[in-house]
Amino acid sequence: MTDSPVDFSESGVETLRAVMEGRRPDIPMAISLGYRLIEVEPGRVVFEGRPTAAFLNPMGTVHGGWAATVLDSCVACAVHSTLNPGQAYTTLELKVAYHRPLTPEVGPVRAEGKVLSVGRRAGFAEGRLTGPDGKLYASATSTCIVMDAR
Repeated sequence: MTDSPVDFSESGVETLRAVMEGRRPDIPMAISLGYRLIEVEPGRVVFEGRPTAAFLNPMGTVHGGWAATVLDSCVACAVHSTLNPGQAYTTLELKVAYHRPLTPEVGPVRAEGKVLSVGRRAGFAEGRLTGPDGKLYASATSTCIVMDAR
């Protein structure tokens, strides 16, 4: 195992599969916020996480920043999964819509990100955060800038 989850000599999907399979370190932020990568294919990724009381806001619901972070990960990594060796990306824009309150009682949630299109300079993706009951809790769209990793 290497020290970094990123290896620019591999394709994006290869790097993400290595993270998911434990051959590369897990994503540090995902560890801190209690979510993990569970599915990867070109143009699609799924993260799973459990919203806990540690993320409650003063209203007693899970802070929207937690959902936004998980959604940002799934949409950005969906773009990452399409990149060739030597390419990098970063989120340029993220729009999140909250559909219903998220609480720890919901249980584990899934954030599925799917690519809409990826070109030489930009990638576009959408994501859905759903509960075990299939209900939609939040959704997102994202624009990522694609660049040379060097």
